[in-house]
Amino acid sequence: MALHITGDPAADELLSTDPFALLTGMLLDQQVPMETAFAGPEKIRERLGSIDPATIADQDPEAFVEVFKQRPSVHRFPGSMAGRVQALASAVRDDWGGDASAIWTQGDPDGAEVLRRLQALPGFGEQKAKIFLALLGKQCGLQAPGWREAAGHYGVDGSFASVADIVDPESLAKVRATKQAAKAAAKAPKG
Repeated sequence: MALHITGDPAADELLSTDPFALLTGMLLDQQVPMETAFAGPEKIRERLGSIDPATIADQDPEAFVEVFKQRPSVHRFPGSMAGRVQALASAVRDDWGGDASAIWTQGDPDGAEVLRRLQALPGFGEQKAKIFLALLGKQCGLQAPGWREAAGHYGVDGSFASVADIVDPESLAKVRATKQAAKAAAKAPKG
């Protein structure tokens, strides 16, 4: 699996090889461009020397916020997002033995179960969990039965609805256009 989300080869390599980095990128994907969010785990790894869940969970919270504030910042909301990443790291460490991929592989779960497990994570509501499930299925080789159905419209081939559909600059442009159209439709007067 080789992801091409950020435009930064080192960040994309980390996302492609470290399940916790990918999960963290998804967590950070709010109120910032997708590329910025998914580049965040590489910034954390560079600054801490690790993206290991236990290492992150054990950081002093104030010191971890400073990691987020260094320029270029990990996220535009360093305090709240550093806390969310630490909460996610603690959940992966404590509930999944430090192995983020166990969330979608342990016990050979079906798509509905993977979705349930993702939604149980700190910072993962229904939409974020469905998008991540679609990313796992479309680009990361997840074979869980029913994953497309559980992911809803994000699981549809060729939907260009989320980061799950980004494989190159052209698909990034299509995803941006889809999101812009959805925002415009949401703002349009009803009637």
